[in-house]
Amino acid sequence: MGIPVRIDDVLYGQARAQAKAERRTIAGQIEFWAQVGRTALDNPDLQIDFIRDLLIARAEDPATATPFVAEGQRGDE
Repeated sequence: MGIPVRIDDVLYGQARAQAKAERRTIAGQIEFWAQVGRTALDNPDLQIDFIRDLLIARAEDPATATPFVAEGQRGDE
């Protein structure tokens, strides 16, 4: 369920542009930014790029992910 929220026109324009680039809705982009910000405040020792990449990775479909195989356990050696 959504709740209408007033935001600055400049922020809305930035969210619209970023949402288009990242194939999200404008609301989804603002929610993503809020989640990144909240996670950054909860984890001040983590770099913002790491937080962003972690949240994106967690949202990916596990069925399409490449499984991690340790270097010493690869069959190509």
